[in-house]
Amino acid sequence: MTAPAPAPARLTDRKRAAILEAAAAEFRQAGYDATSMDRVAASAGVSKRTVYNHFPSKEALFAQILQQLMERGMASPELTYQPDRPLRPQLLELVQQKLQLLHDVDFIDLARVAIAAVIPSPERAQEMFARMGDKEEGLTVWIRAAAADGRLKTQDPLFASMLLQGMVKGFAFWPQITLGQPMLTPTQRSQVADTATDMFLAHFAPT
Repeated sequence: MTAPAPAPARLTDRKRAAILEAAAAEFRQAGYDATSMDRVAASAGVSKRTVYNHFPSKEALFAQILQQLMERGMASPELTYQPDRPLRPQLLELVQQKLQLLHDVDFIDLARVAIAAVIPSPERAQEMFARMGDKEEGLTVWIRAAAADGRLKTQDPLFASMLLQGMVKGFAFWPQITLGQPMLTPTQRSQVADTATDMFLAHFAPT
């Protein structure tokens, strides 16, 4: 008995996944400028038209790869502000998740590719990150909710979020991107998370 053909939707999903996997490998190996939609199609084993059916441009394809990596690092089920929980464990969880994302070798490699691609072209940077949306929004929303509840003192949640992100990335992103330093050890990640959380709350939490 002949097995039934796969449903078109499932086949489409598999092709999309194959394109993303092939593109990620091409970007890491060849860099942004040297990677073409033709190369991605050949590596994925699909036609160039199929690639364009899923992604209208190389910029859109690369942005989707970065977005997937970020979403993978933010997959914990409890990220929303909870008024009945102490602030510190909530914020510490958010910081630890950011550090977990930044510990992803694939993400660091692709972030290095992205930075090299956008430094010569501010317009490309704006387009690429506009496609990705505000990936820091989870933390900003949490801070805004805690401030509205009277548990944080800030009139500018986005500024507060960027300040905390800066503390974390100063240890777990920029040294790895620009200087090739190794990933933080678990002990180092714990030290950064604890210290950044405590410094943030020491300034923004009411006494």
